[in-house]
Amino acid sequence: MNEKKKIVLCPNPSRDRDMKTTLEAERILKANGFETVICSPFRDQKDGSFGDLDIKPLAQELRTSDLLITFGGDGTILHLAKLAALNKIPVLGINMGSLGFIAELEATELNALSKLKDWNFEMESRMMLDVLVLRDGKQVYQNLGLNDAVIREGPISHVIHLSIASDGHHLADIAGDGVIISTPTGSTAYSLSAGGPVVEPIAEAMVVCPICTHNMRFSSYVLSPNHLLTIDMVRNGRKPVYLCVDESRAFALRPDDQVCVKKSKHSLKLVRLSEKSFCEVFAKKMLPGGQENEK
Repeated sequence: MNEKKKIVLCPNPSRDRDMKTTLEAERILKANGFETVICSPFRDQKDGSFGDLDIKPLAQELRTSDLLITFGGDGTILHLAKLAALNKIPVLGINMGSLGFIAELEATELNALSKLKDWNFEMESRMMLDVLVLRDGKQVYQNLGLNDAVIREGPISHVIHLSIASDGHHLADIAGDGVIISTPTGSTAYSLSAGGPVVEPIAEAMVVCPICTHNMRFSSYVLSPNHLLTIDMVRNGRKPVYLCVDESRAFALRPDDQVCVKKSKHSLKLVRLSEKSFCEVFAKKMLPGGQENEK
């Protein structure tokens, strides 16, 4: 390693409550010649959440960094995916949650961080989604998602009607709780719970999965990432309908709004240090007996 690399450590204080895992990772990285800085993954974090650690502003530090390491669950990575992708910073996840499909290492595998020393590692490129809302021909919402874009009913349960088109051609009508447009990475999240297929995360595709649809003949579609999907509200009147991208704050849709979803030019780079395959991880964490076999 010719020049000193800078690594940002982003611990989720609700997962790494005493910061022991973060501090141990910092020790290993410094011993291998890296410069490190600790940042909060969240903007409105309570004072004292990180003990007496010197916490730096994340957005500023990412501009001069070479790698972002998160400590938490996949939710922490999802929360930071947009910022990392826009800054073209690769991410390495340390799983301190329950499932951890996106995270590369478990908290018990910190010694693997020494493999970063020569800065010779593999990276996976994960497809992301551009999501925008048009209202009276004007863009009123835009977001970038790693997992999915979800359109669903509000807090009071009711059937909503959606019309989906691909490149201007009618694809499907949905009557139910809503629809999930997911990436391969997001196929093991909400989409899987709604009955969608499992897609290898390094593939490039868009999964259209209805939520509790009344049309039992329609399960889901796996489409090429080259399509532009548009979703229009149909016959919903004043019923509340919301759009949520990667579990972000819900955006209230109006009856005449149109949601547009397409593959983004941005992607998230995930660092790979282990030789565990996606199929192996999925089998251990999701299939019956998997967690027991892992022990």
